[in-house]
Amino acid sequence: MGARGSRTWLWMLVAFMFLSQTGLNLARPQMSYKLIALDASPFVIGLVTSAYAILPVFAAISLGRLAQRMERLKLMVIAGGALIGLGTALLALAGDIVTVAVAGMVFGLGHLVSQIGIQSAVSRYSTDSMLDAGFGWTTAGLSAGQLVGPLLGGLILGLHPDPTTGERLSDIALASWIGAGFALISLPLMLVPFAVRRMPTDTAMIDAAQAPGVARDAGKPTTFGILRRPGVPSHMLASLAMLSITDILTSFLPLVGEEAGVGPVWIGVLLAIRSLSSIVSRMLIRVLSARWYRSQLVIVSLVAGAVTVAAVPLLITVLPAAMALMLVGGFFLGLSQPLTMTMTIKTVPVEWRSSALAVRLTGNRVGQVVIPLAAGAVAAPLGPAGAIWFTCLLLAGSAGEKIVRYARTGPTAADS
Repeated sequence: MGARGSRTWLWMLVAFMFLSQTGLNLARPQMSYKLIALDASPFVIGLVTSAYAILPVFAAISLGRLAQRMERLKLMVIAGGALIGLGTALLALAGDIVTVAVAGMVFGLGHLVSQIGIQSAVSRYSTDSMLDAGFGWTTAGLSAGQLVGPLLGGLILGLHPDPTTGERLSDIALASWIGAGFALISLPLMLVPFAVRRMPTDTAMIDAAQAPGVARDAGKPTTFGILRRPGVPSHMLASLAMLSITDILTSFLPLVGEEAGVGPVWIGVLLAIRSLSSIVSRMLIRVLSARWYRSQLVIVSLVAGAVTVAAVPLLITVLPAAMALMLVGGFFLGLSQPLTMTMTIKTVPVEWRSSALAVRLTGNRVGQVVIPLAAGAVAAPLGPAGAIWFTCLLLAGSAGEKIVRYARTGPTAADS
């Protein structure tokens, strides 16, 4: 029973993504609140946020090549979930800034490992016509975790209306332990027996699956070779920009809320609304990509995401307006990630797909190191809202690059 038959494998991956990402996204905002309780400055918070992505920068390419060779991608997914659980447990125990940074590095590596395993599975077991749907559903599971995690975290931190430092640290530890629990209960899903069939990689299949102009016998995938493919750097920039805005919102919206007098419960609600809206757009992604070119959808998502999110810090005390902005912004923010996954792998030879996804994730992680540092530096003179506005400018810059490229080339093979 294979990719064209039962899709149990896909639904197990979606469920795993939901549970593990609930744990991860329950813990990530707690990093910011714990750092606030430890009297960390906005720049230090940006530095610690970037630590989340440091190990993945060096590991992603090797992990992508490993995934290409592995017959049982379940093992990679399980390892990623276990690292997420370990990192969130370490966060619960952390009593200083350095340990918080180490915890972030551990569950950041876990996130990368599970993502490479899951994305490689979608690439390996889906027909080309189902790639958008496969990436859309798995990233919808991710968005569902991004919805439930911050919402639960906000509710837990709202247990004490005017907490002392000790009560706040105790609530953060409780939220982090619950996050570790979610990550660990995701692991048995990968032990459920289900049959999968790797899509054929014989000559006829590869010829049919390749985009025009992509060589079939392309040799060993290299980072430079992947980046030389037309459009790949552009897709990576769009992916990096979109991932960065969600990361910066997770890390800096709590600070904007603290400064404006908006409590953790409402910050959790705002982050949850963004995630819920992204779930909806990702569930609709196959319908949308059948009607419009992928490049058109990515451009609209970048522009709309930049405009709506930039307005949130200005209106955060007007909660109905902030909620509406997050609802609209979340819908568009949800589109670029799965679409750029499909566009990237349709630009390279079939045999390079796992490696191309790893290169894409490496670019994302480089951005997750550099952009929080830059955003933290911007936040020092401008306040935490400056970090969000800085990342919105990055979104707008990526949109401008995509518009120029689309005007010059029109629809490409990655759009079909």
